[in-house]
Amino acid sequence: MRVSVVICTHTPERYESLREATASVRAQTHADVELVLVSDGDREVYERVRADYGDRDDVIVHEMEQNRGLAASRNAGADLATGDVVAFLDDDAIADEEWIARLVEAYESADALAAGGRMTPAWVAGKPDFLPEEFYWLVGVTHRGFADAPGEVRNTFGSNISFRADVFEELGGFDPDILGRRGGKNLQAEEPELCARLRREYGRGVYYDPEATVAHKVFDYRTDPRWLLNRAFWQGYSKRVMADLVPESTGAETGFLGMVVRESIPERIAGLFRGSRTDGLQLLALVGFTAAVGAGYLYGLLTRRT
Repeated sequence: MRVSVVICTHTPERYESLREATASVRAQTHADVELVLVSDGDREVYERVRADYGDRDDVIVHEMEQNRGLAASRNAGADLATGDVVAFLDDDAIADEEWIARLVEAYESADALAAGGRMTPAWVAGKPDFLPEEFYWLVGVTHRGFADAPGEVRNTFGSNISFRADVFEELGGFDPDILGRRGGKNLQAEEPELCARLRREYGRGVYYDPEATVAHKVFDYRTDPRWLLNRAFWQGYSKRVMADLVPESTGAETGFLGMVVRESIPERIAGLFRGSRTDGLQLLALVGFTAAVGAGYLYGLLTRRT
């Protein structure tokens, strides 16, 4: 089974991270891997990518003449891919050497239509004490409360997800216009929306293998409380968009909120009474991030009706 891995990039500042991401793909134990590199509207990046990788038979290099965003860039990369499966990896992520082999196993053994795995944190500036594991999803890492065992889920993270190429084409790929341009990079709903269409059309979800791991770099700015609160707000807005577009897709968020209220907050309160400073900080973060998500959801409820 041939697997095409699409990596999109858009800024020279991330080029060294891109090189690490591509190196992790080229080090895969699975033999038949194609790499598709897409420069999203940055000529300097495109020229560097072409110089470094353009002469390799197993690499496709593509330039988007204008910056059109991650969804459009991924779709362009998928259109150029020749694999039976198209997988997506971010330019600030590092795939485990068995990543593709595990995904292929899901397609061959579980007859998956889409497959993904677990995101682990690579703390560039150290793990902040205040960040609770329940909210790791704010930094693109698989969080507490996500599935622990292999099986179908609604969707996995966009840096660790793949589709049978014919299924991806039939679904029309990611929707670049689902969220517009509000909130900049902190909006995200492309993967859940596409996977909701997958379930609607095929009655199947994404097969999740927790052993198919990808490490996501968590840069220092992503551990700034202000950045995290802003991201939580716009993620709440994104969830409201999803509730409008795909009402049946909101069960995961409802279950997550229930877990935070029933389990996470009482656990941190108990730790606070035991004198744990970390539990106290994480209690504040749990309440603050949950409130920010709720505020973003309410903002989306009000503005999308007007």
